[in-house]
Amino acid sequence: MGKEWFEWADFADVRPSRVAVQSYTFISPMGDSVRYLTQPGNFSLINFGVAALSGVIVGSFLWAMISRSFRIEWFVNGKDFANHAVGAVLMGVGGVLSMGCTVGQGITGVSTLALGSIITLVAIVFGCALTMKTQFNMMDEQSFFQAVRSSLAEMKLLPAAK
Repeated sequence: MGKEWFEWADFADVRPSRVAVQSYTFISPMGDSVRYLTQPGNFSLINFGVAALSGVIVGSFLWAMISRSFRIEWFVNGKDFANHAVGAVLMGVGGVLSMGCTVGQGITGVSTLALGSIITLVAIVFGCALTMKTQFNMMDEQSFFQAVRSSLAEMKLLPAAK
């Protein structure tokens, strides 16, 4: 063992364990990236997830510039912004509660037949289906709650409205 281990061991109460197998996710790396940005000189905070997240962002930007397809998009109006903001909060909370995002749970976790990942994937698919049906029903000038009720009835999870 190197000298660094003995120096670290003098101050540690617990001996470090091996890193367990991890899935490819973007939820934890976002938090790790924020932690690194608060201490940019501390390179020990850079891990695989931070590098992967940075690579996706930088790579996407570079490809958009090279292919001349870069464009700035904005929200149609305040309601559109509110819809996106609520969706972002729900995605963030869902990602934290399920301990991973759609990539980490839906692809990587399901490939290992992890029960939690299978439950998460079913919830993701259900949430997507309900959202699509609700938005479709809202196009018929239904209120949000009427659209959700109609959607659940169409999915045969509630009795049809009379």
